[in-house]
Amino acid sequence: MDIVSYKTVSANKSTVEKKWYIVDAGDATLGRLCSEVAKILRGKHKPSYTPHVDCGDKVVIINADNLRLTGKKMDDKEYVRHTGYPGGQRFSTPRQEMAKSSTRVIEKAIKGMLPKNTLGRQVFKNMHVYEGTEHPHEAQQPQKLDLSHL
Repeated sequence: MDIVSYKTVSANKSTVEKKWYIVDAGDATLGRLCSEVAKILRGKHKPSYTPHVDCGDKVVIINADNLRLTGKKMDDKEYVRHTGYPGGQRFSTPRQEMAKSSTRVIEKAIKGMLPKNTLGRQVFKNMHVYEGTEHPHEAQQPQKLDLSHL
């Protein structure tokens, strides 16, 4: 009798190959950009995707200050946080967050799309966001990723 030789390959930390990608966020919509970047960070675009392993790639996002939100979300959307003290609930809008640092809005959106456990925190470290076009990751030779083709 002939035995079927198909086996499910499960990736682990030593077999994962990580690539570097660079994404230009200039004039991109927040949700569409972040959902695609979250898939790449998780590794869901790879055929060897394993849910419990960090098998995603590293992503550098540039031009975060040119990001846009559709409609009136820049002023109507609210981010809620709590200081931990009674009456310590604080609200802010994306416009206020971008005034402090334009990378915060992208980081919050992508962090919300990742798992809420140690794997999610580990995957989140594979992302680097910069306000302008300059970044210190030229030595890794990141490939330009066009999100319109994904």
